[in-house]
Amino acid sequence: MAARRHIPETLRALTARVDRAVREYHMLEPGDRLLVAVSGGADSMSLLHLLAQRLTLYAPGSSLRAVYVDMGFGGAEEERCRIMHDWWRQLGVSGRILRTTIGPLAHSAANHENPCFLCSRIRRKQIFAAAELFGCNKIAFGHHKDDLVETLLLNMLFNREISTSPPVLSIQEGRYRLIRPLLYVEEAMVKAYAAEAGAPVFRQECPSDGSSSRQEVKEWLQALEAAHPGTRENLFQSMKRVKPDYLL
Repeated sequence: MAARRHIPETLRALTARVDRAVREYHMLEPGDRLLVAVSGGADSMSLLHLLAQRLTLYAPGSSLRAVYVDMGFGGAEEERCRIMHDWWRQLGVSGRILRTTIGPLAHSAANHENPCFLCSRIRRKQIFAAAELFGCNKIAFGHHKDDLVETLLLNMLFNREISTSPPVLSIQEGRYRLIRPLLYVEEAMVKAYAAEAGAPVFRQECPSDGSSSRQEVKEWLQALEAAHPGTRENLFQSMKRVKPDYLL
């Protein structure tokens, strides 16, 4: 009898959670043309790795493309783009790699908006342009469970609304559907998976890293979780148990 192939525990656990999210929210369907937005972080690199292996199981007859938008920080854009190109080639994925100066522009004196807001908005436009180029109908983002909890708190604290990044969102009159297959996966698990998969994770050298409102909320949540274990999970589950009658 052939020896049973060992499957690392992190791979097994993360795959099971992505399977659940895809199934529960009907994220993928046969014949989908899927675009994965990749940033170089552990979350999106892990998502691309997993979908490169499992997309045909989720949605037979589907196609997979990727898009990477380099923000232009520092002097390492050439190396970042090379790393991304080599990673895609290893996974057998094709797509579009874009070099931009979005980052320095957003952090310049010419920008009177929040630099993170402007970076995100322009990057999204580039991603949608790639989706149009490849004829994709769905776009996958690597937002994980912790991201959704942090976004909930950010919107409550700074935008005066109770909302987060939804698992599935139809935009542009149904032209595209945004999906977040890492919905049930914690950040720590994503990082462990990326390490096991050998994903070449890198950072964009953004000067706002470590000083943004999101980072403040992340650190506050970490302290709260340390003092009261389970707090983060309670916040996540509360988004499924909204009681409109007890709101204003």
